[in-house]
Amino acid sequence: MLITHLTGPEYADMVRSGAHALQRRRDEIDHLNVYPVPDGDTGSNMSMTVSPIDDLICPDPSLEAVSARIASQFLRSACGNSGVILSLFFRGVSRGFKGLREADAGEVQAAFQCGVEEAYKAVQDPKEGTILTVMRVSASVPHGGDDLTEFFRLMLESAGKTLEQTPELLPVLKQAGVVDSGGTGYTEILAGMVAYLEGRPVSAETAAVRKQEPVGADFASFDTESIVNPYCTECIITKKEGLSGSDVESLRAFVLAAGDSAVFADDAEIIKIHVHTKDPGRVLSRALKCGSLFTVKVENMKNQHTHLAEGTAQPEPGPEEDPSPAPAAPEKDYGFVAVTMGDGIRDAFRDFGVDTFVTGGQTMNPSTSQLLDAALSTPAKTVYLLPNNGNVCLVAQQAAQMVSDRNVIVIPTLSVPMGLSALMAFDPEADGETNTKAMKEAIRSVRTLEITFAAHDATVNGKDVKKDQILGLLNHKVVQVSDSRSDCLRALLQSVSDAGGADFLTVFYGQDVPVSEANEAEALVRSLFPRTDIAFLPGGQPLYYYIISAE
Repeated sequence: MLITHLTGPEYADMVRSGAHALQRRRDEIDHLNVYPVPDGDTGSNMSMTVSPIDDLICPDPSLEAVSARIASQFLRSACGNSGVILSLFFRGVSRGFKGLREADAGEVQAAFQCGVEEAYKAVQDPKEGTILTVMRVSASVPHGGDDLTEFFRLMLESAGKTLEQTPELLPVLKQAGVVDSGGTGYTEILAGMVAYLEGRPVSAETAAVRKQEPVGADFASFDTESIVNPYCTECIITKKEGLSGSDVESLRAFVLAAGDSAVFADDAEIIKIHVHTKDPGRVLSRALKCGSLFTVKVENMKNQHTHLAEGTAQPEPGPEEDPSPAPAAPEKDYGFVAVTMGDGIRDAFRDFGVDTFVTGGQTMNPSTSQLLDAALSTPAKTVYLLPNNGNVCLVAQQAAQMVSDRNVIVIPTLSVPMGLSALMAFDPEADGETNTKAMKEAIRSVRTLEITFAAHDATVNGKDVKKDQILGLLNHKVVQVSDSRSDCLRALLQSVSDAGGADFLTVFYGQDVPVSEANEAEALVRSLFPRTDIAFLPGGQPLYYYIISAE
């Protein structure tokens, strides 16, 4: 059947099919990581970004309204650089549909080109051979007909060909023998859109077919009675007419205090609530004060645990989320938000005055909404946000732009050592401009050393790396490949010594390093740097055996 115009509901169904197609290959896309370090999470980040499409509610069926609602949801759920780029692409598309109840092929192409422009704005130094290239080339495919299905087929064909060319455009992809992971994810979304237009949409059930089998957890060893808040309570509220912002914030505060694992999403016309609580009836009754209940779901997690322990159900893995904190009135001049993983690292940041923490880092990138809530919960007029990971910086910048009642400044810290260096440069007596400049200068002088393992076979800087070998990174680049952690640590530290040494060394050892090994490592560090001020601490971080700051 010839489709010449795209309506709002059709666009939502297309995006939904695209999201499911992406979900189907999520694990494969995760494994398209260029570097062998364990942070291949592009597929997961993109999937989490578009996952709210399954809960889309938009009373206005116009293309303008539906696309704006989708863009708003994706922006709040964006995770990682790839997720932010994808969410901004959809925001640009929605702006291209502004004023339209439906769109013909030419208008759809113009909107997708607006999406490309918006996505490019998110990257300070865009490189060819990435998701941006795949978006740009496919959206520019020549097309003069009226058939929307044929137009999207041409876009998909162009995206596929461009994706195959990404290794020629970006040398690091060619060296690793892979195509771009973000471009792969976007191509899958287009494939899902085409499938919808051809009458064979990708469903959520189909999307689960190609997921890799997760490693099962030992639920039998978990004590059911330790579940303090047993009822997983979710609902979507259609806001009543005249509902004030203070009413919404009052409900948010109530939900956050009602239990744990709380998530509160507020949009123009709906509110979505998720909380683990002892009294779901109390939560739902309080929700009714803000409008009518569109959907409600209450599940007894103790019963779920019993089934899991008996092997009668399989848990669905998902991202670990911190409870969303309630907004706080700005009471002091300066405050800090830091993204961290590991109790010891968090304690170190707390000692330097960090107010609010968001759990995240390698393989677990927080969403825009999480960072937004963290900034709003920090009681300061100026909030400095320390992402401490290169894949969180873009999300942090996006969250900062969404705050209007206080000044949020992102210090682009790419690692834990950078974050600590920025905090040490902060002067509470100085003004904001001086502090921002000082912190940005400080992070340029710190050297970050990390020891982790190879998540897969790869070729890095001309060296063949085998899965599970030990990798030493200097400023996020693999410089050492070893068969043991001790050999790798010695080689990394020797490189620092050969480069002139360091005045200060801070070493965080990870959760997988035994205390006996940590003691030997500390002795090694002190023997190699007898005149250096050294702090050797349990960081508790996963994945990375050692994180070292050299200044």
